[in-house]
Amino acid sequence: MKDISIGIVILAAGKGTRYRLSGGRGHKLLALHADAAGNVQPLIALTLHNASQSGLPVALVCHPEASEIQAIAASYQAQIIRYASNGSGETIAAGVRATADWDGWLILPGDMGWVTADDIQQVARALQSGAQQARLCWQDKPGHPVGFAKQYQHALTQLNGDSGAKGLLDRDVLVTLAAAERAIRDADFAD
Repeated sequence: MKDISIGIVILAAGKGTRYRLSGGRGHKLLALHADAAGNVQPLIALTLHNASQSGLPVALVCHPEASEIQAIAASYQAQIIRYASNGSGETIAAGVRATADWDGWLILPGDMGWVTADDIQQVARALQSGAQQARLCWQDKPGHPVGFAKQYQHALTQLNGDSGAKGLLDRDVLVTLAAAERAIRDADFAD
């Protein structure tokens, strides 16, 4: 069987509007949160740590002026893609264009620092086993990461707006994988 190169595209170019509307202050990806061991660090560091622990290549798409986020990403040896995005669709498209040599992409919002390396690997294994699309779900609620195989590359690079890749999901081919609540937890609704 051919070795399939799958990587993670972390979306970190957003403006954090929902976060601020829910009472958050500052940049949500730099807000401090505790990891599983109780160590407090910026949320994007939690996300990058878990992604890097998966053993998969990691690319982070962030605003060109987000120097603190870029510094944290560099400390995890993530590929940094600077892009002034107007929404998650554009962010995904930029990430996929910059990683065109991959055979599959796991899309992970940067504010989902509670998704573990095992969660990420579960979705990657589904793609490596031939799934065209795969995602984690908790109690029938769709979660992340969401994985897309190579045949979705062109469609992913054409995304725009702020609805991400939802429009590409096809329930006839989408493999849903049971996960814990952390698969749906993000900074906008974190405790």
